Amino acid sequence: MIEDSLRKKAKKQLYKAAQEIKLDSNLLKILEKPKRILKISIPIKLDSGKIKAYIGFRCQYNDAKGPTKGGVRYHPDVSEDEVVALAAWMTWKCALLDLPYGGAKGGIICDPKKLSESELERLTRRYTTEIMPVLGPQIDIPAPDVYTTSKTMAWIMDTFSMFKGYTEPSIVTGKPEILGGSKGRKEATGRGVAIITREFLKARKKSLKGAKVAMQGFGNVGGHAALFLSQMGAKIVAVSDVSGCLVNPDGLDVPGLINCVEKHACVIKHPGKQIDREELLFQDVDILIPAALENQIHRKNAHKIKARIIVEGANGPTTPEADEILEKKGIHIIPDILANAGGVVVSHLEWVQALSGLYWEEKEINAELEKKMTKAFQHVWETAIKRKVSLRCAAYVVAIERIAEVYSYRGLFP
Repeated sequence: MIEDSLRKKAKKQLYKAAQEIKLDSNLLKILEKPKRILKISIPIKLDSGKIKAYIGFRCQYNDAKGPTKGGVRYHPDVSEDEVVALAAWMTWKCALLDLPYGGAKGGIICDPKKLSESELERLTRRYTTEIMPVLGPQIDIPAPDVYTTSKTMAWIMDTFSMFKGYTEPSIVTGKPEILGGSKGRKEATGRGVAIITREFLKARKKSLKGAKVAMQGFGNVGGHAALFLSQMGAKIVAVSDVSGCLVNPDGLDVPGLINCVEKHACVIKHPGKQIDREELLFQDVDILIPAALENQIHRKNAHKIKARIIVEGANGPTTPEADEILEKKGIHIIPDILANAGGVVVSHLEWVQALSGLYWEEKEINAELEKKMTKAFQHVWETAIKRKVSLRCAAYVVAIERIAEVYSYRGLFP
């Protein structure tokens, strides 16, 4: 890795906020360590008839506020270090949005692009079976993440239900609507990114109209964030994915790009000027939204950033070292645990709907998402001004103070 491991990075961010609020050292000892890390072997039969054993993880970081919540990703770079860091960030994210959840994350070391659908199904079902002892609607609730989908969640739900002997739609979120998934869930993370970007500019008495945006990553999060921002008046001038990068100073055709990605699974099949993918981060724009993977902005490239505002659509795209460089340059960073929290907000609504059997229209879901995101932003903004700290530090302060209050009432068993 370029700098500290993700787990060390997550700890650094925790320590900074803990120091700011003078958090009790005994509580810090609890919060700096995950409650549970499960590492499993997942042997499956490939289509060729050969057996291959994959390695998977599930980390449940903290459950003081409620059952743990977090995605499952399939990627060659999945590691225990990554899963623990992501579970920690989910813990702070859920607390920041005042959801009754703790944080979790899971993953399998694999290249899903090299697996058939039947192999992915067997891998998912075996993974579910292996984590069954720590899985449940009141224990730990998975969701989609990198290279997992609503169909993946359907397989997890079905496997869990078969073992229980009854259908349990509340075991996962991000599943198809026909199985109890929520309206608006697919668009929720991208919509939340757009809402937070708009609220930040509004707080600074500025408008999104005509603002130039560069979007790194054009999957579910980046694509929807670009769509909603363009509908709010912003101009999407650069987008990238693993295939390459497209730029247009006059603004790209976002709906056309979304259709292109749905059809070809890449942006470069769409007409437009192509540049090196790495150059996306360094475009002269008002807003840069890294919506791909972790550690994209680091100490070796932070000095090249020209954007005035960075909105973290991805988890952990900016390292602590880069944070310091960007702050000195006067670049504002809206942290991941706030910016991309729309997904878990609607996941909570999906869970509540599945538990109750009562389902809401998309208009109601979007209204609740808007309310939650704007309220969280306002709390972070006011905390940042009051304490004279960055938005990232302020977001952590709000989250950790809430968890500390929970412990003040619950105490420590035994």
